[in-house]
Amino acid sequence: MNYLDWIVLALTLIFVVAYGIYRSREKHTMDSFLLAGQSLPWYHVTLSLMATQASAITFLSVPGQAYTDGMRFVQFYFGLPLAMVVLCITFVPKFHKLKIFTAYEFLETRFDLRTRTLTSFLFLLQRGLSTGLSIYAPSLILSTILGWDITLTNIISGGIVMIYTITGGSGAVSHTHMQQMTIITIGMVVAGYMVVHQLPESVSFTDALHVAGKMGRTNVIDFTFDLNNRYNVWSGLIGGFFLQLSYFGTDQSQVGRFLTGSSEGQSKLGLAMNGLLKIPMQFLILLVGILVFAFYQFTTPPLFFNQTAVDKVRTTEYASQYQELETRHNQIQESKHQQVMSLTEAVKNDDQPLINQLRSTLTASEEKVTEIRKEAGTLLTKANGSDVNDVNYIFLRFVIDYLPVGMVGLLIAVILLASMGSVASAYNSLASCSVVDIYKRMYRKDDDTGNYVAASRWATFFWGIFCIAVAQYASRLGSMIEAVNILGSLFYGVILGIFLVAFYFKKIGGRAVFWGSIIGEIFVIISYNLELTAFLWLNLIGCVLVIFFAWIIETIWPQPKVNPVHV
Repeated sequence: MNYLDWIVLALTLIFVVAYGIYRSREKHTMDSFLLAGQSLPWYHVTLSLMATQASAITFLSVPGQAYTDGMRFVQFYFGLPLAMVVLCITFVPKFHKLKIFTAYEFLETRFDLRTRTLTSFLFLLQRGLSTGLSIYAPSLILSTILGWDITLTNIISGGIVMIYTITGGSGAVSHTHMQQMTIITIGMVVAGYMVVHQLPESVSFTDALHVAGKMGRTNVIDFTFDLNNRYNVWSGLIGGFFLQLSYFGTDQSQVGRFLTGSSEGQSKLGLAMNGLLKIPMQFLILLVGILVFAFYQFTTPPLFFNQTAVDKVRTTEYASQYQELETRHNQIQESKHQQVMSLTEAVKNDDQPLINQLRSTLTASEEKVTEIRKEAGTLLTKANGSDVNDVNYIFLRFVIDYLPVGMVGLLIAVILLASMGSVASAYNSLASCSVVDIYKRMYRKDDDTGNYVAASRWATFFWGIFCIAVAQYASRLGSMIEAVNILGSLFYGVILGIFLVAFYFKKIGGRAVFWGSIIGEIFVIISYNLELTAFLWLNLIGCVLVIFFAWIIETIWPQPKVNPVHV
C-alpha cells in the first residue's frame, strides 16, 4: 500500500478506538458495563445490531460468494423480517419485563439451573468458535498486504478490539458501532462506484449487469423446493427464519444489543428497522461482487486470487506446472474478452439469436476456466501442505490491484472496522454469559458490583485469547460466510427450540427439555455429518426435534411439578 493508504487506515482506526475509550471513561456499574445502562435510542440499537452481524467476513467473503455463485445468497435473509416481527411480539416484552442481563436467565426462571447452564454453554461454544472466524477474516488482509505471519495478524486483529471492550464494555461497543457503520456504508458505496469506473469506457453499469446476468450471476430468486439446495426462497424463508429468530432472540451477542434500548419500544423499533435494512444492505454488498465479476470479464483475472499461496507454489517443484496452467488460463481469458464485448453489443441491439450463441460459447469457456482453477487448487494444496481457497481473497485482490491511492486504505479500514464491530459485541456477550450465568450464579451470588465489573473485564480477556486461538484454524474452512452460518446452524435450532418450549409449552418441565435438547443436538450433528440436507434446514430440524423429544419425555417421564413462569 502507498503511504497515503496507511495514513487513511491509521487515522480511521485510531479515531474509532479513541472514541470508544472516550465514551468509556465514566465509572462503571454492572448494568452500564454489560447493557450500557439500557439508555440507548432505537437508531443506536439498529446500527449496533447491524454492526454486530456485519463482520469482516461479510465484506470479504460475500463479494467473493457473489463472484463465484451469483446473487442467490441474498435469499438466506428472506426470513429475517418475519423473525423480527416474532421477536418484537414475544421475546422483547418478556426480556424487558424480567430486567435480565442475559437471555439465559429467563430459562432458570422457567425451567431450572441445569437447562440455563446447558443453553448458556451451547451459546458460549458456538459464539466463541464463530468469533474466531470473524478475527481470521481481517487477518487475511494484514497477512496479504504486509506478508506477516498469520499468527501475528490474528493477535493484532483480535487484540486491538480488547482495548475499548475491556475498558468501556457495552456502552463503548454500541457507540463505536455508530462510527463504524457510517464509515462502512460510505466505503462500500465508493467501492461499488469505483468498480463501475474501472470498466471499459464503452461499457456502462447496466451493460455490466447484463453481462453478469447472461453468465448466470444475477440469479436472485429460486422458487425450486429442494432440501439439498442451500439457497432458495424456501430455505431462506423457513430455514432462514428459524436461524434468524434464534440468532437475534437467543444469541447474547444480539440480545445484549437490543436490551441496551432505553425502553421496550426503542428495542422493538431498533429490531424492526434492522429487519427492513439488512436485506437491501446485503443485496448491495452482493452487487459489488457481481460488478467485480463483470469487470473481470473485460480484464484478465488472476488464475488464483490468494497471492500468498501463489507466491509459495512458485518456489516449489510445482512452479512450472502452475506456470503452464496460468498460460492456458490467460489464453482462454483473452478469447473471452472479445466474446464478452460482442455479447454487450448484442444485448444493446437486442439480437437474441446472437445472445444465445455467445452465452453458450461463454458458458463453455467458463467451464474450461473452472477446470483449470481446480487443477491450480490441487497444485497449490500440494505446495502449501494444506487446503487453500480464494473465495475470501477475490474482493481484497481487486481492491489492492485496481483502486487508487487512498481508496485502498479506506476499503481496508472498512473491512477492519466491520471485524471490530462484530468481535467487540461477541467479546461483550461472551463476558456477560460467563459472569452472569456462571460466575455470579454459581460462585459469587451476592458480591459487590465492582467485583462483577472486574470479572467481566477478565472474562473479556480470556475469551479474546480463546477466539484468537480458534482463528489459527479458520483457513481450512473455505468460504468464511458459509462457514460461520453452518456453525450457527449446528446450534441455533436447538437453542431456539429450548426457548420456544419455555414460551409456548407450559406443561413441559426442565428435565424433559434438558434431555430433549441433548438428543436433538446429537441428531443435528449426525444430520450434518451425513449431509442429509442443506445446512439452513438444520435450524428447523433442531428446533422441531427439541420440542418433539421434550414432549415425548414429559409424556412418558413426567416431572412432578413444573416451575412457575414469572413473566
